[in-house]
Amino acid sequence: MDDENARPNIPELPELPAPGTLLVDTSRGGRVGEFRGVAGFYWSLRPMGGGTEWEVEPHHVRPALPIEQLRARTARANARSRGEVL
Repeated sequence: MDDENARPNIPELPELPAPGTLLVDTSRGGRVGEFRGVAGFYWSLRPMGGGTEWEVEPHHVRPALPIEQLRARTARANARSRGEVL
């Protein structure tokens, strides 16, 4: 680089959400998960109804739309009524 102050083209990371915030993982076909925390360069998400957490790069995540939040909460309630989650 010619300019000492020039920074490489690094995309800005989204603001860190609060734990439990519902997010959509665009790299996995719009999978919705709860934000659990940071794991190195990745964010950890967990399915709303419980299950195995997964990691995603922050630039592949966006806030869940209200309809996506409703679907995730409904799926969790249905799973809970079947005794699949606590």
